[in-house]
Parts: sequence; structure tokens; C-alpha cells
Amino acid sequence: MYDDHYGLSGRPFQLTPDPAFWFDTATHKKAMAYLGYGLSQGEGFIVITGAPGAGKTTLVGHLMETIDPERLHVIKIVTTQVEAEDLLLMVAAGLNIDGTHLAKAQLLAAIEKQLHAVARQGRRTLLIADEAQALPIESLEELRMLSNFQAGGYPLLQIFLLGQPEFRARLSDPRLDQLRQRVIAMHALDGMGADELEPYLIHRLSCVGWRGKPRFTNDAVAAIYRWSGGIPRKVNLLAGRVLLLGAIEEITSFTGADVEAVIADLEGDLSGAMPPSAPARPAPVPAPRDAAQAAREALRREMSAPAAPAAAPAPAAALDAELAARFARLEARIEEQDAALRRVLTLMVDFIEVEDARPTRRGAAA
Repeated sequence: MYDDHYGLSGRPFQLTPDPAFWFDTATHKKAMAYLGYGLSQGEGFIVITGAPGAGKTTLVGHLMETIDPERLHVIKIVTTQVEAEDLLLMVAAGLNIDGTHLAKAQLLAAIEKQLHAVARQGRRTLLIADEAQALPIESLEELRMLSNFQAGGYPLLQIFLLGQPEFRARLSDPRLDQLRQRVIAMHALDGMGADELEPYLIHRLSCVGWRGKPRFTNDAVAAIYRWSGGIPRKVNLLAGRVLLLGAIEEITSFTGADVEAVIADLEGDLSGAMPPSAPARPAPVPAPRDAAQAAREALRREMSAPAAPAAAPAPAAALDAELAARFARLEARIEEQDAALRRVLTLMVDFIEVEDARPTRRGAAA
């Protein structure tokens, strides 16, 4: 679809995070600086928080592309209410330890032994825990205990914690005083600034072969920013829907009105209800049977509707002409709807064929 209409080689605004689209906003650049500082220290905890879609996972994916795997062994865990013992098993698995039949003391001993083995290879071990706000207090305390493992006065394990904004409140719990004292850096990811949005759009388009089509007017960019607040995933969601509109309606230059129409449509989808007023475009495209049925019902309503009072009866010829005009309008409406549906179906088939032919890209999971 994007290849045919815009001449692009892929989807510029996909929702799945991909470090290949990394863009240095001010807040992400600062987060990378904190992560770099933490890696240089080689100890303690680094905490990065941000709203859903702010780019935490993309940040980690970009970090993974910048580190040397010969010098750093990385264990990445995506946590969802993982209890302390299960968390230890996940850490053990990241060290190639089968801990399923080990008691806790044996499991901890095996983890420490393997951390020493990694250190003897001249490598450090980094543990990255994503969605850390879901970790129970006991699991966070278990991570703190793991950070105690040392060799010759040097820590064997460093930990990055990534979570949503409520994780900061979790860290204020008195039971986590000792962990909080080991946090050497903390940063909150914000949305990108209004002046960064247009360069962000152009950057992502350029990653898939953009040559000036499509383009966004200044009021279109402003409308995208108002709705998204600069959160990358929300920007991608809206921009992707705008491009879909453009492919269907054959638009290559988007205005603020186009974006607002998509926002109304999108908010109707997200709320589970139709928007208050249907936008001029894109108009919903019914299935052929639905379109024909709607046309027939409309015709029956028009035919059965009582005639407006008139000073004198209209001649039969005038009535025939009016009925013929109604039939013509309804037939034209059905033809327009059928044409739009065929265009959508063609775009969908083309898109599926392109996606099936394209090799799987490496990426991380706005």
C-alpha cells in the first residue's frame, strides 16, 4: 500500500518499537546519557520511567545496538507480577542455568558462581528489567540482594529498571530504602517537544525511502502534537491512520482538517462509539450488500414519505422526473461506495502481499 501510493519501502509509523527508527529527542538523548553514565560506573541501579509509549523499549533496543557483546553480558527481563522465586529463575535462565529443581539457596549459589565465570571472561553482567512497576516489593528486594555479589571489591551485576511513572512512587516505599540508596541515576522520559515533532515525522519517513511524498502542513503537524502530546507511540498511531486515509482518498499533502477528521474517527474507535459528527473524509465504506440494502431502504423511505404540501398538485410528468432523479442519485451513491470498497480491498491485498514477501526485520518491542 505505502509502496504504491507514496513510493515508500515500508511502514514508517509502525507501533512495534524498532531501534532502526531511533530518533534523538532531547529527553531520549538525556536518558541515553544516564544509561551511558551507569554503564561507565558498572554498579548500582539506573531507573528510567515514562508513560506507556514514551519510548522506553526503543531506548533499550538502541542501547543494545551500541554496546559490545564481547564486554557485556545482558540479561533482559520483561516483568509482569513476577514473584521473587520466579524472578530468580528468570535471572538464572539468562545465565544459562537450569534452576527448576534447585532450592533457593542452591539457586543463589549457582547464580553467583556463573556471575564469577562471566567476570573471568573479562565481561560484566547487566540485568535490564522492563515494566518494573509490576514487580512486587519482595522481587525488588531480591534484585537488591543480587547486586551485593562482588569479586575483589567490584560488583558482578549492574541493574537497569524501566517502568511507568508510578514506579517512582513504588520506590518511595520505606521497605525499599536500601535499594533506593543504590540508585545512582534516575530519569523520566517525557514526550518530545512541539519543535521536535516535524523532524521526527521526516526522520521516520526517510528511514523508508521518503522523497517528499507524503507531506504534512504546519497545521497538520500542530494537530498531531495536540492529540499525541509528543508521545511517540501516539504520534505513530495517528500518523499511520492519516497515511491510510491518504492511500484510500489519494491524498499526498495532509492539512490540519485531514488530521482532525482522522482524530475524530480514531477517538470514536477508542471509545467504542461513533464520533459525534461524521467527518467529510474519510467516509466509512460499507460492504457491497450493506450499501445496496441501505440504498434500497433510503429509496423506500423517500418513496413512502408524504409529499410536502403544495399550493397545487404537481403534474404527473414532474413527479416522474423527480423519481427518476432520485433513482439516479441513489445509483450514483452506490457506484461511489462500490468503487471506494474495491480501492480499499486492492490496497489491503497489495499490503498483505508486500508484507508476506518482505524478510523479517530485527527490532525491539513506542
